[in-house]
Amino acid sequence: MTMVSFRMDDAEAQEVATWARRLGIDRSELLREAARTHLARLAAERDATALDGQARDPGDVELSSVERWAPAEDWSDWPDASSDRSDA
Repeated sequence: MTMVSFRMDDAEAQEVATWARRLGIDRSELLREAARTHLARLAAERDATALDGQARDPGDVELSSVERWAPAEDWSDWPDASSDRSDA
């Protein structure tokens, strides 16, 4: 593991300390997790940008029509159906 040191605004440093205390973890653990999460998000954005420029596979095109599927019947009242029944 590598030691990393950086400067931050006093108010942000206080907020980090407050959150670390609330979560019951060390400040360094909070900052490590924040960096890990941010790096994962940046990598996902980079991957999405790279995929946007690629030609689509025929299987992907077939699956894209699935997102337009809708229920054949109106099931909006389905959760209420059991409350209308009496078990007498």
